[in-house]
Amino acid sequence: MASQARELANKSIAPPGRRNLIINGAMQVAQRGTSISITNTTGYTLDRFKIASGSSYNFDIDVTQSSLAPTGFANSLKIDVQATSTPSGSANAVLEQKIESQNTTHLNYGSSSGKYIVASFWVKSNKTGTYGFTLLHSSKTRNFINSYTINSADTWEKKTIIINPDTATGAGFDDNNLSGLRVQWHLSTGPDDQLGVRDWADDSSFRSITGQVNLFDSTSNEFYLTGVQLEVGTVATEFEHRSYGEELALCQRYCFVEPQTDTYHMTLTGGYAGSTLFIGTKHLPVPLRAGPSISTTGNYQTNFDSNAVDVGTISVVNASGSNVTSVEVRGTCSGAPSGEVGHLRNKNDATATFILDAEL
Repeated sequence: MASQARELANKSIAPPGRRNLIINGAMQVAQRGTSISITNTTGYTLDRFKIASGSSYNFDIDVTQSSLAPTGFANSLKIDVQATSTPSGSANAVLEQKIESQNTTHLNYGSSSGKYIVASFWVKSNKTGTYGFTLLHSSKTRNFINSYTINSADTWEKKTIIINPDTATGAGFDDNNLSGLRVQWHLSTGPDDQLGVRDWADDSSFRSITGQVNLFDSTSNEFYLTGVQLEVGTVATEFEHRSYGEELALCQRYCFVEPQTDTYHMTLTGGYAGSTLFIGTKHLPVPLRAGPSISTTGNYQTNFDSNAVDVGTISVVNASGSNVTSVEVRGTCSGAPSGEVGHLRNKNDATATFILDAEL
């Protein structure tokens, strides 16, 4: 019994409360879809994870939600190279997550009481070698450069990186809903932006490690990531699993996608402010970080009684401020019954998308 007690005492015990600053670290939520193509641009993929680039770097990748994952996880984010490319100069491509600044003020950066944080994650690739891992402090133009190594091809490996606190004067995080930390996994970096391991420094550029692997040098290359955790301390604790419902709600602060569950799915209710304009209100399950932009694809219509009117352009108006709980949605139409109440729905199109974006 005594030896068992000692063994339990020696195990790392996670502190109470929420620890993980990363949202969707187990890659459970994919509101925009389980497969996203990124060509010569930047864009969000699985929820909260974004492909970002610098210096007009041209590349072509597919990002998918994969069921391949290490023990204890069900999903991973997979990057599949579709065309070869070689970065020159300061060209960069990274996978990143931006953390809201007000969620990092407790790190006490900019003071002698700044806290260490530790990143841990599971990674797998057929492309072995050195990869850059960096943090950018968005509003203070500071960055931290480190690395990890994929040692064995096609093998899940857990990586841990300890990040020193940034104690420089003025390096504290602002108490607002803008971008604070940008956590970045480098995929391909030009020679001008490859540096050695470096503590926090004044620098607003994407920087990677000397000898950074070029993941884009073969269409056979793949990169998998899951189990991402960023927490206070110098010891990586066991991954903080959250339920799908909790993780979805955290993601919906930044992006809300109306699921098109059937071919005539109702998105919201409103009325006709004339023969050419439909106005409705979309109430949101959680407050959005900020006033959103809207994007839709597919066919939409409004219906009243047993009649329907096709809808053209759909837009959001009067959406500003923070912690937005509802938005006004307008749709252009023709020949609508002014003064009647109706519903905005997809028009026999279960592939239609309705996305409100309040990302950082």
